[in-house]
Amino acid sequence: MTSPALHFLDKKHTIASPGFNRWLVPPAALAIHLCIGMAYGFSVFWLPLSKAIGIKESVACSADIGFFQELFITDCDWKISTLGWMYTLFFVFLGSSAAVWGSWLEHVGPRKAAVVSALCWCGGMLFSALGIHLHQFWMMLLGSGVIGGIGLGLGYISPVSTLIKWFPDRRGMATGMAIMGFGGGAMIGSPLATLLMGIFATETDVGVMQTFIVMAGIYFVFMMGGALSYRIPAAGWHPEGWSAPVEQVNNAMITPHHVHVKNIFKIKQFWLLWGVLCMNVSAGIGVLGMSSPMLQEVFGGQLLGIAKTYNELDKAELAAIAAIAAGFTALLSLFNIGGRFFWASLSDKLGRKMTFIIFFILGSLLYLSVSGSAMIGNKLLFVSALCVILSMYGGGFATVPAYLADLFGTQMVGAIHGRLLTAWATAGILGPVIVNYMRDYQLGLGIPREQVYNQTMLILAGLLGIGLVCNLMIRPVADQWFMSAEELAQEKQIEMEHHRHEEEEVGQAVDIESPSHPALVYLAWSMVLLPLSWGIYKTLVNAAKFFG
Repeated sequence: MTSPALHFLDKKHTIASPGFNRWLVPPAALAIHLCIGMAYGFSVFWLPLSKAIGIKESVACSADIGFFQELFITDCDWKISTLGWMYTLFFVFLGSSAAVWGSWLEHVGPRKAAVVSALCWCGGMLFSALGIHLHQFWMMLLGSGVIGGIGLGLGYISPVSTLIKWFPDRRGMATGMAIMGFGGGAMIGSPLATLLMGIFATETDVGVMQTFIVMAGIYFVFMMGGALSYRIPAAGWHPEGWSAPVEQVNNAMITPHHVHVKNIFKIKQFWLLWGVLCMNVSAGIGVLGMSSPMLQEVFGGQLLGIAKTYNELDKAELAAIAAIAAGFTALLSLFNIGGRFFWASLSDKLGRKMTFIIFFILGSLLYLSVSGSAMIGNKLLFVSALCVILSMYGGGFATVPAYLADLFGTQMVGAIHGRLLTAWATAGILGPVIVNYMRDYQLGLGIPREQVYNQTMLILAGLLGIGLVCNLMIRPVADQWFMSAEELAQEKQIEMEHHRHEEEEVGQAVDIESPSHPALVYLAWSMVLLPLSWGIYKTLVNAAKFFG
């Protein structure tokens, strides 16, 4: 039972009143996604944390110190490879928590789930800050990796079903706007963290602990603001002047019925879509994680206009191409975030299945072209191919919630989306392993650095081929899996109240609200677009180094 003081978190108290402007919901979702999206940018902390004791230089642990000892040791610095486990845990617990608590989210509503997300994400950062102060890595893993990872999962899926219900006419665009924020979170968080660490760093402190505390406070304000702004549409609501078009009703790939989440693992279309997402993410995430070293090793001195391979460059030249590669990585991040909105919106016109067909066919061709571009030294073709690939990587994340709603209905799409995100957790391991280990294997065979990614590109194109087959096999869901009218009514009664009682609650809970003032909509959007614009500006500054 919810405490009377917390009744405002109950789902029935988030039902929108007549006159509520649905365009207030996307900035609420963005406020949360822009905060939790910093998970992508946590690598900005690795180098300073690897010198938390030594400050100027890392104090290396003795050779006999293993990973388990590093969890508790206090007199030597953590290795960057050890710190990277926080990043791994982020996405493992994102997928697993979304799968475990997705059904709970559907019953309690997006506001309560988003508040729990804020408490976990920001509370985890504070616990990690204490771990930095005490130099206890287990506290950082528990704080940010586990507790923060749970916050990631709940925050990631909390707006999905809500936005789909508010925008039945633009499902792809609506989810694209929110999930765009997750891709853009690091564009704001990384330069902000760098700025704060510069302010807090001293001769005896690298400034990461204080940065964690400040960012946790900032994120908590934004996430709570977003959570408390969530509203869900009243039963039977639809956009003014809109009705389901005839072609949509007759489109067997877009169902008006609903599948219960308890049956989702029994349906082959779910597993085919699981394979679609896993293959798309595996191919993209592997390249995303190795984009900087790949550009440097493939082109070497060509990035500076000199005829030298990577191994022939001196220290100053290596530093110069590293700066250029950082600009390339920034450019990829822009295409990653832009692709989330562009492709998801385009899927409203093309359909989800056709959009993924484009992802897989075009993506495979682009992967196959990368090796040729590298061999002839054409940087423009090489970079253009990877930029489009990363746009489709982000576009896959943003399009798949609408694909789920098309196939399985909107009633439990948040919970079903949570189950599907286990594909992301799997891809987060599969993609980097393929790229990293294939690189090491090729180097071990004595293959030149500029050629070590050729075979990898073929494998990644093959992964997209598997995804294409999975996508082509997707057919409309059989009628036997849809809830009957009685089952649907029972589910709605469990989650909040029967329709008649729901209308009574609307009158008691939210009729006191006046229609949304247009100025409120502009204010809400400015609150998320201003920091996002700042992040884009900082990213463009870094990207300019590549072209410079």
